[in-house]
Amino acid sequence: MADGKNNFGGTAGQKGGSSFDGSVLGNFGTNFVAGFLTLITLGIGYPWAIAYRQKWLLSHTIIEGKRLTFDGTGAQLFGNYIKWWLLSIVTLSIYAIFFMPVRMQQWVVKHTFFEQH
Repeated sequence: MADGKNNFGGTAGQKGGSSFDGSVLGNFGTNFVAGFLTLITLGIGYPWAIAYRQKWLLSHTIIEGKRLTFDGTGAQLFGNYIKWWLLSIVTLSIYAIFFMPVRMQQWVVKHTFFEQH
């Protein structure tokens, strides 16, 4: 990125470029709320924490001048989350280590869109 170009072919921070406009404080607050939700629900609230975090991250991400949006919810993720953990128990954590991160990312990408004006 020494030439001012980013990995998406645009120039960071310019119209048509790609950038992230979230703040350090906003990131801290989002992580704190997501972590607290997961902690006080003993992990049951984790799908809602993931959805909350992704919504914040993607609403502050601009790719080629277009802002991203995220429409996933914790309720949508919850069924998959339970299924993935059951598979992890049956496979002695192999599913959790190798497959669950990929499935989670696939779910996030499935619910990520460019904002419509």
